[in-house]
Amino acid sequence: MTLQAVILDVDGTLVISNDAYAQAWVEAFTMFGFEIQFEQVRLLIGMGGDRVIPKLVPELSDEEGKGKEIADKRKELVLNKYSSTLTPANGARQLVAKMQDDGLRLIIASSATNEELSLLLKVAQVDDLLQEATTSSDTEKSKSAPDIVEAALSKLKMSPEEVVMLGDTPYDIKSAKAVGVDVIAFRCGGFDDYQLAEAIAIYNDPADLLAQYENSPITKK
Repeated sequence: MTLQAVILDVDGTLVISNDAYAQAWVEAFTMFGFEIQFEQVRLLIGMGGDRVIPKLVPELSDEEGKGKEIADKRKELVLNKYSSTLTPANGARQLVAKMQDDGLRLIIASSATNEELSLLLKVAQVDDLLQEATTSSDTEKSKSAPDIVEAALSKLKMSPEEVVMLGDTPYDIKSAKAVGVDVIAFRCGGFDDYQLAEAIAIYNDPADLLAQYENSPITKK
């Protein structure tokens, strides 16, 4: 079946942000008396706060009490402190423009909040190109649950065979595969090929995929 659409993760895929997000989590936890190591959080980046918080401190939830305060503080730190450290992934805008020129429909599937997503799209220099999105506000569970990818498919009104997803974490791959969507993965999110092994193809970053575009799953599917 011919490829009709591409689902796009943003953090780590179009924006180099994963280390900054992990540092924001460490700082937020520290402010509330929890000593969390950077390496502990870094492995979980790609999941939403609803999963990160109880994995690190099982008695907490992002919906109430200290857990919610930590989640809110992390968001504040990302928007007000760490946003200045974020940079676009190499080739992000050029790849998005190329896929649009090829007539592919593009939709975002991100665990970010709407406010964070607005910032990220500006950093990636694609805020004028991408309008359709599913975010944490559209679903009950974040990645690695399939909810966000399911929501994107629902908005597209397409079958999984007509779609591919671009992502950078094993959680992108797990969530997409749960609903039958193949994933093309990027290494620029900081995960290695072993962690990304279930992707149908792995590239260094958007520029690398663009350089090999004509022989990539985007044109071959």
